[in-house]
Amino acid sequence: MPGNETGAEAGAATRYVFRTDRTLRYRFPTHTNLLIMDRADAATSEAFWVILEPGEAPPIHVHPDAEQVYFVTEGEAALRIGADGSESHEVHVGDFVRVPPGTPHSVKAVGDRRVVYLSIDCFTGGRPAVESTWERHVRAMCDTNGWSFPEVSQGPAGAP
Repeated sequence: MPGNETGAEAGAATRYVFRTDRTLRYRFPTHTNLLIMDRADAATSEAFWVILEPGEAPPIHVHPDAEQVYFVTEGEAALRIGADGSESHEVHVGDFVRVPPGTPHSVKAVGDRRVVYLSIDCFTGGRPAVESTWERHVRAMCDTNGWSFPEVSQGPAGAP
């Protein structure tokens, strides 16, 4: 039964349905991503679950080429905006969040429960040429932050 292999691995067939309980797990030192749909399987997007344990937050970062939208399914968080994170917005279960391209941002889990949200990156100029797959993107993130790709990439996983 097919999992979430990339377009290159799956052949030329177009995939229309992606199971959210058949993901690929990436455990970064600051958060977890469960890849649902690789950017290689779409023209202008990718989708993944983000899981933040209490107190966790990825570093403030910018996506110059993508608008990100999130739908929060668990927990409470603070959306930090700006290079210094000084603008903050409360985020709750059921909220839909939009981060425009080029906006420095981070999401931090607040309280004593984990935060889970569905994140969709929408590439404004089409799929990135340099980081054309999720794996290439994760490798670049690891290089930038001094993280070990073999430790981050943890293989098949289920739903959050």
